[in-house]
Amino acid sequence: MIDSKGYRPNVGIILCNDEGRVFWAKRKGANSWQFPQGGIDGDEDPETAMYRELWEETGLRAEHVQLLGRTRYWLRYKLPDRYIRKNSTPLCIGQKQIWFILRLTTDESMVRFDCGHKQEFDNWKWVEYWYPLKDVVYFKRRVYRKAMDELGALLIANDVGVNADSYLSGRLALG
Repeated sequence: MIDSKGYRPNVGIILCNDEGRVFWAKRKGANSWQFPQGGIDGDEDPETAMYRELWEETGLRAEHVQLLGRTRYWLRYKLPDRYIRKNSTPLCIGQKQIWFILRLTTDESMVRFDCGHKQEFDNWKWVEYWYPLKDVVYFKRRVYRKAMDELGALLIANDVGVNADSYLSGRLALG
């Protein structure tokens, strides 16, 4: 499902623990890390798609997490030209995403990667909240920054800085 401007509807998931660290997943067979994300099927609303993707990519169900919030609007990123499948119709030039922030409420041993029809990840780790901005593929950084800026204020942990500028300059500011 591609919209009239060439963007595929998608959800992104920031999963945090009680310390405010976030779930950072390694793409299967690659040295590429990202947050869980995935497409919205035609019969789904963004929240339904988020819970489906959460299950398929991490093995976690709604009862394993607490929904803290979501972005107010669609966040978009364009794919680099070399990743656009120019022979496909309709042409997809990027993704528009609704991002969700969740808190893990079960033991992390519940995470597994064999629930979807195609395994997306083969490893994961907890990282500092702003770490993904330095590690994600370059063309997703802007949308990650927007999602993390908006959703970071919803974290329960008091010791997580919600200002990325201080982290990106090498200092993690508290508050």
